[in-house]
Amino acid sequence: MIKGLCITPPILGRISIGKMVEKNGRRLPEKDDQFTITSQVQTQEGWAPHPLDTIYRKASPAEKLRTIPVTVMFSEPDLNLRASYCFFDRHAGRPLCSGNGMHCRRLTQEGVASLPCPSPDSCEFGRDQCKPYGRLNVQIDAADELGTFVFRTTGYNSIRTLTARLQYYQAASGGLLASLPLELRLRGKSTTQSHRTPIYYVDLTIREGITLEEAIKQAQGLHQRRTDAGFDQLALDVAAKVGLANGLFEEVEEELVSVKEEFFSIPEDSDLSTKIKVKMASAKNASK
Repeated sequence: MIKGLCITPPILGRISIGKMVEKNGRRLPEKDDQFTITSQVQTQEGWAPHPLDTIYRKASPAEKLRTIPVTVMFSEPDLNLRASYCFFDRHAGRPLCSGNGMHCRRLTQEGVASLPCPSPDSCEFGRDQCKPYGRLNVQIDAADELGTFVFRTTGYNSIRTLTARLQYYQAASGGLLASLPLELRLRGKSTTQSHRTPIYYVDLTIREGITLEEAIKQAQGLHQRRTDAGFDQLALDVAAKVGLANGLFEEVEEELVSVKEEFFSIPEDSDLSTKIKVKMASAKNASK
C-alpha cells in the first residue's frame, strides 16, 4: 500500500442536489430540489448522468428524483460518512486543514502538523473559511457489491441528520447497519436565515413501505446468508479503516477542481478572497 494515499471506497458515480451553471462567465453552484445521479465522466455541459438516474427518475412522481433506494457497505457509521471541519484553499481547491473539533491536521511549511481544533467559530486560522464537510458513500446498484456512489455536502442539516440516522440504525439493528434496506430522502425546511425560502437537505431512512421491525428482520436474514457464504463484515470494516487512515486528506488531485467549484468557489475580487490571501500569508510567516 502506498503510504500517504488515502484508500477510499471505490466510486462508481456521484449523488448531488445541485449543479454547476455558468453566470457572467463564471461557473457557479446552483441548488436543486431533487437528486441527480451522475457518472464520473465530465463533459462541457457538466457531469454526465449515470444510467441509474434515468431508471429511478422515470419511476418517481413527475420524474423528480427525491428518493433513492440504497444500502451502506460498512457496519461502522463513521466509515460510511466521514465528516469533519475543513479549510480548503479556494484558489487551488486543496485541503489545508481538517479537524473534528478537538484535533486537526494542518498543512504547514514544515509539513502536516497535528494541532488543537477549537471548531470554526473559535479558530483564528479557519474563521470565515472553515466549513463542515461530509462524504457519504452508499450503494445503489447491487450488481457491484463493493462499488459506491458518493454524496458530498457542506450542509449542517445533512451532516447532522445522516450522522444521527447511521448511529441510531446501527444501534437499533444490533450492529447490522450494512444489511439494512435504506433510502436516501430529500427533505425541505425553511429557516429565518433562508427568508422562508425552502432549503433542502438529505436524510437516510428505512425504505418506504417497510417498518423498522421488518427491516431488521430482513437485515438478520441477509446477514445470516452472507455469513454462511463466508462474507466477513468485520474484516471489511477493518480494511476500510486502515485504508482511510493511510492518507492525510481524502481528496485526490483529480477531484480538487470539482470540489472547489461546487463548495468553495469565490470571486477573485471579493473581500473574502482578500482575507484568505492575507491569512494564508500570515500563517506561512508564523510557521517559519
